[in-house]
Amino acid sequence: MTRCYLLAGAALFLSAPAAAQNLAERGPPPAAPEGTAPVADDQVQFSARTLEYEYEADVVTATGDVRMARRGDRLRADKVTWNRKTGRVLATGNVAVTNPQGDVAYGDSIDLTDSLRDGVVANMLVVLERGGRLAAVKGTREEDGTVRLDRAAYTPCPVEEGGCPKEPTWKITSVRVTYRPDKERVYFERPRVHLFGLASPALPSFSVATTASNDTGLLAPSFGISRLNGLELVLPINIALSPDRSLIVAPHLFSGELPMLETRYSQRTELGALAVTAYATSSRRSEDLSSRFTSDTKRAFRGYIDGVGKFQLDPNWSLSGSLRLVTDRTFLRRYDISREDRLRTTLALERIDRDSYLSVAGWAVQTMRVGERQGLQPVALPEIDYRRRVEDSVLGGTLNLQLNSLAIGRKAGQDTQRAFASGRWDLRGITNGGQEIVLTAFARADAYNAEGVAATSIVSYRGLEGFHTRAIGAVAADVRWPLAGELFGGVQRFTPRVQVVAAPHIANLRVPNEDARAVDLEDSNLFALNRFAGYDRFEDSSRVTYGADWALDLPGTSITANIGQSYRLDSRPSILPNGTGLSDSFSDIVGRTTVRLGDTVSFIHRYRLDKDDLAIRRNEVDATVGSRATYATIGYLRLNRDIDELEDLQDREEIRAGGRVAFKRYWSVWGSAIVDLTSKSEDQLSTSDGFTPIRHRLGVAYQDDCIDLGLTWRRDYRSTGDARRGNAYLFTFALKNVGR
Repeated sequence: MTRCYLLAGAALFLSAPAAAQNLAERGPPPAAPEGTAPVADDQVQFSARTLEYEYEADVVTATGDVRMARRGDRLRADKVTWNRKTGRVLATGNVAVTNPQGDVAYGDSIDLTDSLRDGVVANMLVVLERGGRLAAVKGTREEDGTVRLDRAAYTPCPVEEGGCPKEPTWKITSVRVTYRPDKERVYFERPRVHLFGLASPALPSFSVATTASNDTGLLAPSFGISRLNGLELVLPINIALSPDRSLIVAPHLFSGELPMLETRYSQRTELGALAVTAYATSSRRSEDLSSRFTSDTKRAFRGYIDGVGKFQLDPNWSLSGSLRLVTDRTFLRRYDISREDRLRTTLALERIDRDSYLSVAGWAVQTMRVGERQGLQPVALPEIDYRRRVEDSVLGGTLNLQLNSLAIGRKAGQDTQRAFASGRWDLRGITNGGQEIVLTAFARADAYNAEGVAATSIVSYRGLEGFHTRAIGAVAADVRWPLAGELFGGVQRFTPRVQVVAAPHIANLRVPNEDARAVDLEDSNLFALNRFAGYDRFEDSSRVTYGADWALDLPGTSITANIGQSYRLDSRPSILPNGTGLSDSFSDIVGRTTVRLGDTVSFIHRYRLDKDDLAIRRNEVDATVGSRATYATIGYLRLNRDIDELEDLQDREEIRAGGRVAFKRYWSVWGSAIVDLTSKSEDQLSTSDGFTPIRHRLGVAYQDDCIDLGLTWRRDYRSTGDARRGNAYLFTFALKNVGR
């Protein structure tokens, strides 16, 4: 308790000029009068410990925990004098008044009418039902609920911490403040903003919303600095077009470049919502997309548009889409908007019910990659997919039917049209010995048409020119045998698994490969019926796949692991490239290990070992240690597959690290980095020397219940055209608990 007294004394000393603006707690809101029955709205309910009535003056004096209520307005005080002739109510001692909206006004004394709605309050504190509080030397409540205060302070921040008084992180003081509950806004005249005890100069009049709302006004600015654009100041303004529509206009002012205009439009309807963001500016743009920046630049219009929306038309039908277009390949990197290497524009109409799914969709791709031709990027229109599930069909199994069609076009590349119909039957059963058996039968009929196949540089992706058909079939049996027992005071589970798949020779290379290029053996697809990622290729080898899952559950600890391999039963050549781990009779060995120690440690390791010499072909680690406040995370990936002829399967080595350290309760420092470890020996086309940083981030942040402050240092180590490498700094500032 002594600590609380010391804090209160320090706060009083530091805020002496505004001592009367007491924002501290003053007890609970007034409750309804005790022991009173419901009465008409125009009557006053009251209760008190003692009651005196002067008959001739018609004055009622109540003392001791006095409570009054009328039409949703409630009052509590130590003493109340009620003149029934004039309707004047004078309340003194621990006064609190609540309106129907839940706002509570506290004061030393209050002089109001018997409606309990309007009056004058001395040493007033208003605690808003939706957060925030107002304090003033004197205040007035009007009949409509409007509160007017003189020499007032406002804050939405907590004023107590651990039962002790606390100076709010920020507050606004003003010579006159008006609170309009009907508009849920607080209006200030000649205000000053106090942040961490430091006061700003007098500012022009403005208002803030007390709840999350859509109102016209200024939003929190942001500041930054970068090597190329110089100092940056962003001044966003929200324009409320209607309660469910808004337009944010945010000019970006630079010291080293022309301004950029950002606009964000958002709308919410009964069926869904949409949002569109657009950027527009003029700046010098390098046409050289190599890693070095040259002086050969020209000034041009540059911009970007990003839109997304989804609408639920009825319980089954929905419509969604996205629009992402940019004028050039370096704009997003230069202004630090996005670092994606491809932008997709999509549109999809979907219907989902318990047993079926229908999608009619289309999409287009815009590349941001250096060296790729935009004319080779695909446009899919339409993409139609229909699926239906029939339970307890043939022999008690589940039948899944699918119809699919796709048309892909390119301005300067290969065009492909595809359609297929497929059926998959699965029957699951449990033997008396506890083995789980799944029997599967699969059949599919394809039709393809390909034009301009010579434009595809990789021969195995082309297919044959013209119209061609393909038939696919496979049967499989999958057996698991779960075994469980005690170990180290916990429970372990060991599940051996064997799968047999039989499939005839399939004319894969006759048709194009658009969606099954990045094939790789890993633990997630080891037991898949088709280990290609898409529809355009189907693994046509008969094989046996075997492996085991193991798990151990201890108090606060869980460990899971799996490992497996497959053996191809036929001798015909495989269409799978060398290095994928699937091209020989025996596949490589793949597995995954996961360790979790409570909420503190998470470790995941995925690997692929060469079947001949156990060399590591895939080594992937993701580990996190710590809590939400303080943690460290590291990710490492190395692909050593020695595949040079396919761009989708090139070798890579990369490490990612990040962390956050919380200190001083509200303060934290954080950072992250990505380093390219690929060398020339791993990838002939790599520009890395074996240790090339890509980018890093380092920041410090302050975050409490009322404010967010942050300073970030970012460095990029690679240049692409006019998006040059260098340092950038960003200062963020956001006030919480304030409506927009």
